[in-house]
Amino acid sequence: MLDLLHTLVSFVCVLTVVVFVHEMGHFLVARWNGVKVEVFSIGFGKELFGFNDRHGTRWRVSAIPMGGYVRFFGDSDATSTTQDSEIVEEMSDADKAVSFHHKRLGQRFSIVVAGPVSNFLFAMVVFAGFFMVFGQPRSLPIIGEVLPGSAAEEGGMVPGDLILSIDGTPVERFQDVQRLVPLSNGTPMTMVVRRDGGERTLAVTPHMVDLDDGLGNTVKVARIGIQVSLSPDDMRRLDPLEAVGEAVNQTWSLSADTLTYLGQMVMGDRSTDELGGPVRIARFSGKAAERGFADLVMFVALLSVNLGLINLFPIPMLDGGHLMFYTLEALRGRPLTARVQEYGFRVGLGLVLALMVFATWNDLSVLTW
Repeated sequence: MLDLLHTLVSFVCVLTVVVFVHEMGHFLVARWNGVKVEVFSIGFGKELFGFNDRHGTRWRVSAIPMGGYVRFFGDSDATSTTQDSEIVEEMSDADKAVSFHHKRLGQRFSIVVAGPVSNFLFAMVVFAGFFMVFGQPRSLPIIGEVLPGSAAEEGGMVPGDLILSIDGTPVERFQDVQRLVPLSNGTPMTMVVRRDGGERTLAVTPHMVDLDDGLGNTVKVARIGIQVSLSPDDMRRLDPLEAVGEAVNQTWSLSADTLTYLGQMVMGDRSTDELGGPVRIARFSGKAAERGFADLVMFVALLSVNLGLINLFPIPMLDGGHLMFYTLEALRGRPLTARVQEYGFRVGLGLVLALMVFATWNDLSVLTW
């Protein structure tokens, strides 16, 4: 029971942070553009507690901690998809001046995109701070051991090889190898290594092996079977400029890798069992909290990147859906009709709900506490 409570508390804390950052992005840019914000809510459903600020915004925490929203003046619902027609008819010029739906296209676009951008910027700040305070693993990509019968042995790799690149991507740290090999999903990889002062090109086909995902579930992961020694000295604290650069690279890599994994799932090259929902996020939150503050902070940054990325998908109901409609509005010179937008958001809602149900089913099918 205590483990379950610990997991739930960790999940709520982690999700609250990344949702607050996301919604704060919308809120701040809306305010800068003169939009009146009626509600800033963490969670959905019945309000548990809240207060009104001097601008008339109701800040509240709601009963269902599965997200959040900001509601602008004139909105018909929490998604800001449509205007409240009754309110619009009664709007004065002063009211229209603070209505989201009466703002210029560029202003509406910037307000919507500010949410995902805030998640990316927040993750970069967290990564940079982590690299300055705790350091970053900087192991040289030199093979210390090649496991017998492994893909590396079959491909001709030997201890002492310095890995220079994988499929054309430069390798600077052993951690780059650990990131790139699983992305292969078992397909052949071209590796360039330095051996005895010369360069050699090797073809290595990773083996798909069963590994524990950290939650007691078995997942198939591509491995080539090499080891390198990692000592405390391999953790190097970065100066502010280096930390910012590495934070940007980390955020970009996480986004690109996530898109690669999703693309492999869509094409049928990777099992959709790896797609997790709120239950799996909750369990990872609990595990990260158990391992310590540093791991929990990194998990928050990881989740923030994923939240920002997912919200950019061009699916109505998500920020990316709004941005898609605004792009079409810019190309057409006028907004899509209300009927088209309504049907679009209905389809988007169906897709989002279906994805949530599928991901939650995946979580429950392998649930072990």
